Amino acid sequence: MATDQGPVVQSAQLRGELVRLRKDSGLTQEQVAADLEWSPSKLIRVEGGRSSITKVDLDALLAKYGVTSESTRERLQALNRGARERAWWDRYRDDISPTYLEYVGFEAGAAFIRQFESAYVPGTMQTPAYAEAITEYSVNSARVKPIVELRLQRQSELAQRSPQPRRYYVVDEAVIRRNVGISKDPAIMPDQLRYMADKAEREDLVTLRVMPFKAGAHRGLAGPFTLLEFDGGLPDVLYIDAGDPRNYSRTKEFAQWSLSQIRTRHLTDARAARAVATARRSN
Repeated sequence: MATDQGPVVQSAQLRGELVRLRKDSGLTQEQVAADLEWSPSKLIRVEGGRSSITKVDLDALLAKYGVTSESTRERLQALNRGARERAWWDRYRDDISPTYLEYVGFEAGAAFIRQFESAYVPGTMQTPAYAEAITEYSVNSARVKPIVELRLQRQSELAQRSPQPRRYYVVDEAVIRRNVGISKDPAIMPDQLRYMADKAEREDLVTLRVMPFKAGAHRGLAGPFTLLEFDGGLPDVLYIDAGDPRNYSRTKEFAQWSLSQIRTRHLTDARAARAVATARRSN
């Protein structure tokens, strides 16, 4: 049965299953390609996600791997149909880097999103006015509109997903203290803080934490990062703003360890809410 995870995640799940089935069958890529009269590069591209796969070719692979269960075959065909669908973020390809759109694709299908931000409100928690205010400082004016639109559409698409992903945000106190947009509209930051607090209070699957200044130095000072976790056996994906989405277990484990260290020192629910309220009054 197809899921509401988007084409990037469904493609990754399908590729992972095909690689597992081949290895469980004790076959190499060269052996499978030779038996199916394919070039080795064709199977390499399919398993690496650089080529889509037709229904006929997927049936041939499943037969080669001895998959006879109709429910399993239909599940994998459903993943393949989902992987071939047009993604909503494709409309931004002329304005946004492929690396970041790949991250958006993984985010769109994640079951659990954990994020640490040291300078800005997390993108999926931003109000339109805040998103525009911070983007105007970082890119030329022609790029502001598509970047902000993508950020806001990420929010709306996550809100429409079923089931909803869990989201766990930790922000440095600097995020809630910096009065973004004050020269443009003094209401931008108070409205943003009110929106964050209301969202965390209203939505059971959204958690907001604040790392206070008095905690001193902490792992998050190394920079912002997002750790995405998935249903269906797909490995976690770590996105670092200065790098690419990565599946390397060592990097993932470092992020998990960093989050565990941050968790011991951030403010709890009530204290975080009070910190946001205090920052709102001072802005």
